[in-house]
Amino acid sequence: SGDAAAQLIETRESGDDVDAARVARWAFFGFILQAPWNHFFYMALDGAIPPTPEPFTVVTLEKVGIDQFVQAPVFTALIFVFFAVIEGKGLDYAKNQLQTTLVPTLLKNWAVFLPATFVNLAFLPNELRVLFLNSVFFFWVIYLSLTVNAAPTAAEE
Repeated sequence: SGDAAAQLIETRESGDDVDAARVARWAFFGFILQAPWNHFFYMALDGAIPPTPEPFTVVTLEKVGIDQFVQAPVFTALIFVFFAVIEGKGLDYAKNQLQTTLVPTLLKNWAVFLPATFVNLAFLPNELRVLFLNSVFFFWVIYLSLTVNAAPTAAEE
């Protein structure tokens, strides 16, 4: 649904139809990669570093740091590679996109997900964490979809 919203933004002036195959690719990504990744990552994180009853602790900051500065760069890179491969653009395209787009995307990711992850880890029980992140991720997918599907610049071609 995030990609469908992104396509509505992309096509609002042109009047083009929504690319159903692209929506299906993003749904496939969410089903086989994003949802299981988040589920098992947060289970492992809480297993390794149990939550504390108080929200404002060093433990919470450690967990946010692991999430945002270890997990997020790996997962974001995986997103670019996944879509380059599934769309038939290949690993060279993914490598180039990572070199040109990963750092700016991570900077935007941290602007959104540092506070969201803190709220998630500090205040929500484990059983609500993936639901909360999926709510935030819906809007993030709009941005990612627009980024991943942006027309390549002259440097990227």
